[in-house]
Amino acid sequence: MIVEERIYTLHVGKVPEYLKLYEAEGLAVQTRILGGLLGYYQVEFGPQNQIVHLWSYTDLADRQARRQELMRDPDWQAYVAKIRPLVRYQENKLLLPAPF
Repeated sequence: MIVEERIYTLHVGKVPEYLKLYEAEGLAVQTRILGGLLGYYQVEFGPQNQIVHLWSYTDLADRQARRQELMRDPDWQAYVAKIRPLVRYQENKLLLPAPF
């Protein structure tokens, strides 16, 4: 199993709007296609205006296939067009499990 950590830094004050849109339009599409949602968070302490979410995949091939399917989905494309103006920048990390 691998885990992808995605961190979105939003424009100041846009977290509530982002979360509302995600719950209404993005969550169902992502969970249907990607599966493996480990958690979805907003930052309380530390860098502000950030959303952090974690997704599990069997391996990189699984991640690639699922992400490609997500990018082709018209509902996802419509959702992304709405949230893109809220996002300042995005950071993705691939987390590998410790050997123990």
